[in-house]
Amino acid sequence: MPAGLVALPGVYQPQADTGFLAEALALEDIGPGTDLLEIGTGTGAVALHAANRGARVTAVDVSWPAVVTARLNAWTHRLSMRVVHGDFADHAAGRGFDVIVSNPPYVPAPATRLPSHGPERAWDAGPDGRAVIDRICDRAPALLRPGGVVLMVHSAKCGTAQTLDRLADAGMTAEATATALVPWGPVLRSRRAWLEHLGLAAEAEEWEELVMIRAQRP
Repeated sequence: MPAGLVALPGVYQPQADTGFLAEALALEDIGPGTDLLEIGTGTGAVALHAANRGARVTAVDVSWPAVVTARLNAWTHRLSMRVVHGDFADHAAGRGFDVIVSNPPYVPAPATRLPSHGPERAWDAGPDGRAVIDRICDRAPALLRPGGVVLMVHSAKCGTAQTLDRLADAGMTAEATATALVPWGPVLRSRRAWLEHLGLAAEAEEWEELVMIRAQRP
């Protein structure tokens, strides 16, 4: 990922899951002529990685601070990419992409409604952690050209099999291509009792399994 990224207050800083997604993207054949969409760009770290390889990048985020941050980082690194504010479905409708990448919100949260502001928008994803993941699974096929690929990282707590089944139901060929163990961060630690009560975490659990999902449109 590009070095020296800035992040405005409240913008998700690149972490292990960001690097995990960038590593998966590095294995894909992208370059000049590749149209790539990033859903939830944050600082723009992964989008910049793609732009540096010559891809035509559209990066979307619901957070204005993230949009401004990603634009600033693109300008600082002298890389061209389109960074827009709002819902990815609105900005991608009617367009075709070769690659879609996302590190979406996936942390289970007690609140049923997604936060409308604040840094929690980058991780809170409803009681099962799937509020955004399911939308991506359902809408990805219509946004991809034939042969196009989706790369999405999320926690195993969200249900890897459920994601693969949902993508398959949407007409995609999907598989979990890699996993990684990362230590619990402050958000999970603050919800330990709730996660254990729901059976989403074992007692004294301290490591989270991340899963890389790769799906391809026929």
